[in-house]
Amino acid sequence: MGKPKLAVWKFASCDGCQLSILDCEDELLAITEAIEVANFAEMTRKTLDGPYDISLVEGSITTAEDAQRIVDIRKASQTVIAIGACATAGGIQALRNYADVGEYITAVYAHPEYISTLTTSRPISDFIKVELELHGCPVNKEHLIEVIVATLAQRKPRIPRFSVCEECKMKGNTCVLVADKLPCLGPVTSAGCGALCPSISRGCYGCFGPTEKANTASLSAQLRKNGTSDSKVKRMFKTFNANTKEFEREFS
Repeated sequence: MGKPKLAVWKFASCDGCQLSILDCEDELLAITEAIEVANFAEMTRKTLDGPYDISLVEGSITTAEDAQRIVDIRKASQTVIAIGACATAGGIQALRNYADVGEYITAVYAHPEYISTLTTSRPISDFIKVELELHGCPVNKEHLIEVIVATLAQRKPRIPRFSVCEECKMKGNTCVLVADKLPCLGPVTSAGCGALCPSISRGCYGCFGPTEKANTASLSAQLRKNGTSDSKVKRMFKTFNANTKEFEREFS
């Protein structure tokens, strides 16, 4: 029996999550001894036919062609894992879901007649079944390694589901929301970045998406109490993970 096959697929995205895989460096070298990389454009030109044991999918679905391509990938894969904000929530490009796409195309492209796109940007799970979603913009490389290793070992990955606030407490950070009255999404955002922004006295931007039981209404009320304008509160939730139901209800 040969090595398990790993494939990495790109849809509408900036490639940041694929680069996070390459950032694993030494760990990735160890993993490639146990698996065969069958498709990974950022890493190698070599491609192998399926079936694939693990497919990591980056990016959202924004065209009819991609909607069909992800179905084909699902058929060829034993395990499909959506990685990053684009694949799990539609990404920053999901802002098109709340605007006139035709107007955007006309404003951006010199020849809009050549553009063929869906009116929405949707996560992978809207089109196929996925075994796991790994959030982040970009994803945490340690989380990626854990997911790949756990999948190969046929066990449940140990990915933290607590909020950024707990990461702040573990680092001994002063709360920017309470002490400085700065706008911060930390209480409703999943951990994974190591409290990167609060550690340099900036509020959390919500890159890792909502926690499992995000009380966004309570946070919105606190932000307004702190003096954040209603329009700014709405903009805070309307970023990388706007298309999640938890964040969307705060600006829709």
